Amino acid sequence: MTITWNDSVPIYRQLQQRVVAMILDGALNEGDPLPSVRQVAADYQINPLTVSKAYQELVDEQLVEKRRGLGMFVIEGARAALLKSERERFLREEWPMLFARLQRLGLDLKTLLREASAEKDQANQEEQS
Repeated sequence: MTITWNDSVPIYRQLQQRVVAMILDGALNEGDPLPSVRQVAADYQINPLTVSKAYQELVDEQLVEKRRGLGMFVIEGARAALLKSERERFLREEWPMLFARLQRLGLDLKTLLREASAEKDQANQEEQS
């Protein structure tokens, strides 16, 4: 896995967001261990304190728990809590701007669904070729 760091956001925050995405995508399931701080630091050539700070943010958000001598683990209900909060954030922060842009462009739901279906059909045809 390759990560390109964004200079405008602290690395610990980007790492925390990456773990959140992995939980939402199902790459990390409830009860799964997170990679060790040392392993992540070595893999991405970052300071172990940066990884620890990212993991602590996840603990503070009650998404992972520390198990003494074992490491960090995704807690039960983490994915459901993330889905709820991410949906609320999307509807509050992103959707109004997206909806306004769709209106400016004269796009409606029927057109968007038709385009998405056409792209899916084209991708399926390419896979079969």
